[in-house]
Amino acid sequence: MQVTVYNCRPFDEKDLFIEYAKEIGIELVLCGDAPDLENVSLCRGSRCVDVITSKIDEPLIRAFHENGIEYISTRTIGYDHIDINAAKACGIKVGNAPYGPAGVADYTVMLILMSIRKMGAILGRTGLQDYTLAGLNGRELKDLTVGVIGTGRIGTTVIKDLSGFGCRILAHDLYEKEEVRQFAEYVPLAQIWREADVITLHTPLTQDNFHLIDKESIAQMKDGVVIVNTARGALIDSDALIEAIEDDKIGAAGLDVVENEFGLYYYDHKADILKNRELAMLRSFPNVTVSHHMAFYTRNYVETVVKDSLMSCKCFMEGKENPWEVTRAGERG
Repeated sequence: MQVTVYNCRPFDEKDLFIEYAKEIGIELVLCGDAPDLENVSLCRGSRCVDVITSKIDEPLIRAFHENGIEYISTRTIGYDHIDINAAKACGIKVGNAPYGPAGVADYTVMLILMSIRKMGAILGRTGLQDYTLAGLNGRELKDLTVGVIGTGRIGTTVIKDLSGFGCRILAHDLYEKEEVRQFAEYVPLAQIWREADVITLHTPLTQDNFHLIDKESIAQMKDGVVIVNTARGALIDSDALIEAIEDDKIGAAGLDVVENEFGLYYYDHKADILKNRELAMLRSFPNVTVSHHMAFYTRNYVETVVKDSLMSCKCFMEGKENPWEVTRAGERG
């Protein structure tokens, strides 16, 4: 049994892949680069490939198929970077690797606190040895209403974490949970837009919620609202977000994800001209914190997704029940 691993990071994943592959009984082909049409032939001889959030589009999927690939395992919870319909058309199945929700939940709460306490501006001044206070007056979480959109594992953990701060919590999800009702009130989206001081996103990206936060929804929000996104960049219309920040409609934002981040994140671009004007604009605002899609990135995450992605491949190759398999978009096997 052989698996070709793309995007294999040498500083934290490589040794784990080697260790777990030996433990599980799988041979590996390791590649540090993202899969593309130039290196796709590396997977010849494998039935499975193991990837992260690189764009896996229809031409690449066809190339995988032509090289004998039957299964794609992504070391992520989300799989919107994979063209599921193209994979299905080629008879290729897809699996993801959910990890514990605590890392992203911790990071979300951190971004909320950084945003309401104006930490970006504080750190900027401190770096210049400017220790003045004017303009740095923050807000306390206990005085705010937080709207949490999406109450899956991560959203639910965020709600539980926030409950300790004494803030009012509103929640929205198509599938409501009783455990969430202990800490939050489920309400329609319109009520979150209208009443929340802070809005945090924890929903997968689908055709139905693309640009969930856009010019129309922003217009319904409170002046000075804080937006936090640790889910998927395309949940927010970047142009509408930038315009609202410039107009002081949005008071602050904490963004671990942005639109059109594929090909940018996880690479060194110090000497490059980036083809993402929206990202450049967002990074220029003192009230916006931008990080490079790394809320998930903890020791626990790395160990979990490396092992589970290989176990997913092993289950597939042995024809066993595969708890990581995604049969089609939005549905688990």
